[in-house]
Amino acid sequence: MPQRLEPKLFTILCEGYTRKQFYADLAAGLTVGIVALPLAIAFAIASGVKPEQGLYTAIIAGFVIAVLGGSRAQISGPTGAFIVIIYGIVQQYGYSGLATATLIAGVLLILMGVARMGALLKFIPYPVTVGFTGGIALIIFSSQIRDFFGLTMDSVPPEFIGKWLAYSKHLNTLNPYALGVGVASLLIIMCWPRLTHRIPGPLVAILVLTAVVKIFHLPVETIGSRFGSVPNHFPMPQLPAISWQLAQQMFSPAVTIALLAALESLLAAVVADGMLGTRHRSNMELIAQGFGNIASTMFGGIPATGAIARTATNIKSGGRTPIAAIIHALTLTLILVFFGQWAALIPMTTLAAILMIVAYNMSEWHAFVRLLRSPKSDVAVLLTTFLLTVVIDLTVAIQVGVMLGAFLFIQRMSNETQITLITENLKERDESEARDLSTLVVPDEVQVFEIYGSLFFGAIERFKDAMQRVEKTPKVLILRMRNVVAIDASGLRVMEELVESTQRRGIVLLLSAVSSQPLSAMQQSGLLKTLGEENIAKDIYAALARAQLLIETATAERLDTPAKIPNA
Repeated sequence: MPQRLEPKLFTILCEGYTRKQFYADLAAGLTVGIVALPLAIAFAIASGVKPEQGLYTAIIAGFVIAVLGGSRAQISGPTGAFIVIIYGIVQQYGYSGLATATLIAGVLLILMGVARMGALLKFIPYPVTVGFTGGIALIIFSSQIRDFFGLTMDSVPPEFIGKWLAYSKHLNTLNPYALGVGVASLLIIMCWPRLTHRIPGPLVAILVLTAVVKIFHLPVETIGSRFGSVPNHFPMPQLPAISWQLAQQMFSPAVTIALLAALESLLAAVVADGMLGTRHRSNMELIAQGFGNIASTMFGGIPATGAIARTATNIKSGGRTPIAAIIHALTLTLILVFFGQWAALIPMTTLAAILMIVAYNMSEWHAFVRLLRSPKSDVAVLLTTFLLTVVIDLTVAIQVGVMLGAFLFIQRMSNETQITLITENLKERDESEARDLSTLVVPDEVQVFEIYGSLFFGAIERFKDAMQRVEKTPKVLILRMRNVVAIDASGLRVMEELVESTQRRGIVLLLSAVSSQPLSAMQQSGLLKTLGEENIAKDIYAALARAQLLIETATAERLDTPAKIPNA
């Protein structure tokens, strides 16, 4: 049964929404809104845009996705996964390029949802996901070194190796005050949860260290000293001006943004389902993510997706419906309006400490190390994706990783497909047979092959090789296909070639125990008509009886004597 394209909010309101649940959602929304504040600002700055653009994204996209989304408790907004791709686009094409890519990605997400592709995204190989996630985490960590140590640098090279070379040349400009504030921020973020989880550690670090820097006039760079004042209002909504040339250039990055948004949002929805025991609507979630990203672009925001950590925080705080996510967006709006100007006082080194913790949490280094003990092909996919993400580009890494994973999967599937000559050992007892094979009679003029696995393009060469190993030309060739569950166009083509070859050589081809999908595909392609439906046997017994009849008929015609028809 296909999923309904209906927002979860609508379903929940129709089922009935209680005052008790509203109070729980209110508390959760306020909590996760406070948690989202430093993250939204930090993600925006790390992405190469202004701090307020992160807040716009968390508010606008978070609200739209909450209203239209297919998950009960998911929180959406800017996330660390986008930092690498956003930073690269902004450095090369400016915000206009990013807005164009985000807008295209939003449209792609909507199309993916309408086309019901939500389930297909589950087939991204796990080593690919861990590889690019680990690469992103390393890049995020590397990008924060300047601010954490307070290095005096005009700009930081976008390339990973270039960053570290530049850092090494500027180590003599280290600011001990910035380093001290950064270390203090790390200690607060890591130790505060031991005291309480009600107030997030990053917020405590910001409040405490901002006050320390301000009161003692420490020479530490702040948001205000780098970006100027932070506005306490929204810009007027407008669609970005898009040129055809820029759209062409941004299409490939847009595909990466759409794929990342889809993967992370659906992963966050799965995490929420596991914590709540519910089921999300993946296709509706993709549509909501699409509209959320389009809306974010209209208000000068950046790409958004489901945030796993904030979603988990929401659920642990009592959030059970999209109302909590809506309250989270409203909380951030109130903070922007009434306290936005104070954000300029936040030390850059504290934000760097927050992002270092984020990078560590998203690195999944335990999973990375565990995957290194996997089969060599999976290790190759993991390391290739990781290294391409770090050294080359995230877009290239995902494309190559998925392609490499697909090739390895095809290779494994083709290795599983076996075509075996079983004429001599057909009479041996088969545990899967309901009848005893020992009574079967296989005439000398008959050869029997059995196919195991799917007959698809990756296994075609194995099939051809097996057919070429026929030692003598039989009068009847039986293909036992009870273990063939699927056949594709390439498989149909090689079967057509086999039919033509056998007919040309005067060999009758019989197919035994053809399952539903291959039989339907053969019928639609016209192969059954060419082969002759009378040459399709329901099992090996019927196939051998048909072969015996054909041999006796041919012998009778040659000797001009009546054929003895076997009793069926």
